[in-house]
Amino acid sequence: MPESIRLFIAIALTEELKAVLTEIGRELEARIPPRIVRWVKPAAMHLTLVFLGETPISRLAAIKEAVGAAAASSPHTSFRAVGLGCFPNPRRPRVIWVGVEETAGDLPQIKEALDRELEPLGFRREKRTFSPHLTLGRVDRRASNHEVAELGRVVERATLQEVGRVKVTQVHLIRSDLRPAGPVYTILASFPLARGHEVTEGTRNGV
Repeated sequence: MPESIRLFIAIALTEELKAVLTEIGRELEARIPPRIVRWVKPAAMHLTLVFLGETPISRLAAIKEAVGAAAASSPHTSFRAVGLGCFPNPRRPRVIWVGVEETAGDLPQIKEALDRELEPLGFRREKRTFSPHLTLGRVDRRASNHEVAELGRVVERATLQEVGRVKVTQVHLIRSDLRPAGPVYTILASFPLARGHEVTEGTRNGV
């Protein structure tokens, strides 16, 4: 057994939404230079809340206790998947994403509760502002400047209306095993959120 494992905390997506996101990736792929984006496989799609990184297995019990406490103090919520963009910007995109929109501010509240409970265990808060998103793909570092610029223009011109909604009633502690064919994710534990409201899932309105 390894002494450490790679961990993160995330919200799961519906199978319906993952299928739609995969279709959006295929449509974008048809408009850009070939093989410059490594598209995320449906099984690997999620909304990341906290990336813990390489972590000693000996700390797993304490992490589970911390995540459980954060979840118990956090509300149920929901979010819309809408809009298309890239990090850091369309002029030099490295990550292609679909936006996450929710008006109540519950996702930052869940993130803050996780950070608060994990900080005493030695996990530092990220300095950058929490920007929830659904990653569609990552740009291959071998792509030329011209190819990257063309990709940015395609993303900037695209209009993506709401493609789905997700009810959030729990968060997951997930193990990530890096493999040549791509990462393999395993849910180690799931933690119910304490309270909240529900909404129905949406359907795709077009890209």
